[in-house]
Amino acid sequence: MATEIGTGAPVQRQLDKNMPPRRLLRRFYAQRYLQVMALLGVAWMIIFNYIPMYGIIIAFKNFVNISRPVSEAEWVGLQHFREFLHDDELYSVIRNTLGISILKLVIGFPLPIAFAIFLNELRSMRFKKIVQTISYLPHFLSWVVLGGIMTTWLADVGMINHIMTSLHLVKEPITYLAEPDYFWSIIIASDLWKELGWSAIIYLAAISSISPELYEASTIDGAGRFQKMRYITLPSIMGTITILFILAVSGILNSNFDQIFVLSNKVNESASNVVDIYVYKMGLRQSRFSYATAVGLLKSVIALLLLLSANRITKKMNGTSLF
Repeated sequence: MATEIGTGAPVQRQLDKNMPPRRLLRRFYAQRYLQVMALLGVAWMIIFNYIPMYGIIIAFKNFVNISRPVSEAEWVGLQHFREFLHDDELYSVIRNTLGISILKLVIGFPLPIAFAIFLNELRSMRFKKIVQTISYLPHFLSWVVLGGIMTTWLADVGMINHIMTSLHLVKEPITYLAEPDYFWSIIIASDLWKELGWSAIIYLAAISSISPELYEASTIDGAGRFQKMRYITLPSIMGTITILFILAVSGILNSNFDQIFVLSNKVNESASNVVDIYVYKMGLRQSRFSYATAVGLLKSVIALLLLLSANRITKKMNGTSLF
């Protein structure tokens, strides 16, 4: 990272560079178990992340027969990219993707920060652990399980309608997943339910590294709890917030395929047809492998540009960046 958090890293790299080969080998041998663990991770990344990148070439070819080699497919250049940019579904796909992702960024990004800060202020450690455990427990359930729960709750005879009709908030039960107008709200709410507690863990870890002396000094100066949160806790974790914000911006075109896939249907398709679902339909349902690859590649290029832009902006604003 280019932030001042890791100023020791360049020094360490320079020491490693100047280290004699024999000493370097001894050091590697002393850390052999850690090195094996690291090499297994590198091997996994090469096998599953880098080698498959060769398949990107089909985005520039007309690959229709999976039983024949990619090299035999006809080269069509940027044809599939142009088709996507002239597709009738382009507007709705981009609108749904950006709409859901921006709402998740605006609502779902700051809430875990606030949750972590307020959770840190709880005096009772037992109650704090109970709240934290309950909040991040849904993260360990897959979207297949949670999707089934949401579908049951949101049915016309489900729990949500029972509560709403009992409180006389609605006159008749509503089949929420059959109404496109409710779909985005359902996606945002269910995503918060599942990930709020888990997302707060990294902020709690950052808060735990803040020196208690800062809080003690502020108490002597007469600072209240909210003043401590504003002037000590929040600025101290701003580096962590910035890094996670950069990653969130770069993934703005990712709308969580698993979540939308289990909650979408033909009726709410006008609100649930995001880029990931569109690629799935084109690639697997319609067997347009080259076209789907081209759309996915275009999405990845845009994500890279967003990452570079967010990284550069945050670096100029507060000196914190990924690289």
